[in-house]
Amino acid sequence: PEVCAAARQAGTTAVQTYVAELGRMIAAVGAGDSATAEAAREQAEAALSGWRTALREQSAQAADPQLKTLLTDIGTEVAALGADVESIDETELDRLQQRLDQLCAR
Repeated sequence: PEVCAAARQAGTTAVQTYVAELGRMIAAVGAGDSATAEAAREQAEAALSGWRTALREQSAQAADPQLKTLLTDIGTEVAALGADVESIDETELDRLQQRLDQLCAR
């Protein structure tokens, strides 16, 4: 339960930060403020990177083999999203979080 809670919280925080920073980046691009846009992009990337790290840490602590595998898989998928924040679909992030929610709900 602790691993599920920590992994879910890390995902929720990462997605909220990612969405907020992406919005800030789009607004800054629209305003022609490239410095703010770049800073927001870096923060969005950092949110995803932090999520990957949390998933790896929780996977190492998981006793349940199914949970361990799922955390590793989600971490790999988050890593595969890459650093191009403009190509990442919010629904994809939600889908990853929902997979964790389903297993943790058991």
